[in-house]
Amino acid sequence: MTTPAPHSLLEDAQGLAYGAGMAAFAITILTHLGLITGQTAGLAVLISYATGLGFGPVFFAINLPFYWLGYRRMGLDFTVKTFVAVALMSGLSVLMPGWVRFDSLSSPVGAILFGAISGSALLALFRHGASLGGIGILALILQDKTGFRAGWTQLLFDAALFAVALFLMPPMTILWSALGALVVNLVIAINHRRDRYIAT
Repeated sequence: MTTPAPHSLLEDAQGLAYGAGMAAFAITILTHLGLITGQTAGLAVLISYATGLGFGPVFFAINLPFYWLGYRRMGLDFTVKTFVAVALMSGLSVLMPGWVRFDSLSSPVGAILFGAISGSALLALFRHGASLGGIGILALILQDKTGFRAGWTQLLFDAALFAVALFLMPPMTILWSALGALVVNLVIAINHRRDRYIAT
């Protein structure tokens, strides 16, 4: 099998910019509708709603403890790219609501759009050796140390997050939020296949 050529610095830069930009746009849709999502972004959204703090600063702060874990598990290159992606997304999520306005956006359509856009953003980041940090890194480390599958750790975290949200938000809001989270996971599950794609 031919070893694929690594991405150039310019290709990585545009991949990180695209992924972070689309993720920030997706979060703008999500928070405009008052929905939540899973993983670290979902925790940041929930904290933002509960405290009145902006999503961007909360998301950036939550990710800080995970960089050391990411460095130990994934290496310096992954950690630096992930830090750049998280910082860029955090900053853009502060600016995006001033750039984008929604005159009319229904919750089910917005949830699906959020999921599709978030999924494409994460795919871009994954294919350029980055992520949006957080729980996914911890899940991989727990899998290494205990054998407990990373996917189950992430599922349990999301279940706990949505359970807490049930005490703070209307049931229909949780339902549409779950739809958005489902679409994100489907986009990644169907399209993020290392056995089909050889680009690094």
